[in-house]
Amino acid sequence: MNTNLTRRSFVAGTASAAGLALAACGNSGSNASSSDAAATKITFCLDYTPNTNHTGIYVAQQQGFFADEGLEVEIVQPAEDTAEAMLGTGQAQLGISYQDYIANSYAGGNTNLVAVAAVIQHNTSGIMSPKELGVTSAKGMEGLRYATWEMPIEQATVKQVVEKDGGDYSKVQLVPYTVDDEISGFKADLFDTVWVYEGWAVQNAIVQGFEANYFSFISIDDVFDYYTPVIAANTAFCEENPDAVKAFLRAAKKGYEFAISDPDGAADILCEAVPELDAALVKQSAGFLAGEYQSDAASWGLIDSNRWSAFFQWLNDNNLVEAPLDVNAGWTMDYLEA
Repeated sequence: MNTNLTRRSFVAGTASAAGLALAACGNSGSNASSSDAAATKITFCLDYTPNTNHTGIYVAQQQGFFADEGLEVEIVQPAEDTAEAMLGTGQAQLGISYQDYIANSYAGGNTNLVAVAAVIQHNTSGIMSPKELGVTSAKGMEGLRYATWEMPIEQATVKQVVEKDGGDYSKVQLVPYTVDDEISGFKADLFDTVWVYEGWAVQNAIVQGFEANYFSFISIDDVFDYYTPVIAANTAFCEENPDAVKAFLRAAKKGYEFAISDPDGAADILCEAVPELDAALVKQSAGFLAGEYQSDAASWGLIDSNRWSAFFQWLNDNNLVEAPLDVNAGWTMDYLEA
């Protein structure tokens, strides 16, 4: 059985659609001097190319929040593999991951990383389609072409939401396709429905004036309210440098709180650090995510144990991991201060 849970090809396509083909960012906008021997150096690995999920990190860098905590942070991108590999080997001390990526890592024996904060409080992914098709819930996918990237967890998710919505999954036409631009794909009639992230692709449709429908997976089944993305850390680094991890998260929290209170200002900071980004899309996305980073949580970054374990249990129940997971493993709130 193919148990690879990665959405890397999907994430890559989504980034490409926004014109994000960038090299490693390096220490963009750092207020800490590399000659400052007192500073604790941290390599922070993104999951792919910079986007609005990372806004709080860039704000913390540009505003000097990391420097204020005695940290010198270098922001990098994974060269070929995902951030999990770099975190697992200690090449990066902290980085961006996802709960399902961590599940895959743990099931494969890499337990050298742990989620330490939720970047976005709820799963903001779902299905987008041209408005004219009238797809307002999962049952409406029957008889239509779904652009699949042929991953077991992806197809299992779609199957469950379609069936829970009273539909027949066998009537969904799976069209293998690596989506690099959802809007262009719709206009070229290559597919009818596609898995997207509301904070990016749906906002891109708005910016482009493309009329689309969207429904979220969590509106149909709350088992899919898993954490995507998260800030993860190398476990050995956490154990050996707990104060540095706490300091990093204090600064990151300030960065995301800035993005919540001033999304336009945060968008400007991200665009200044990464000028290749589409400024109109970044601002639109930043405005949406301002209400999602913390959402209904008491404060930014909190991870709920019941939601975490429910998703791991679903992976176990559906044989989507190489080995059964400890449903309570892979995360900690020991380093995030309220």
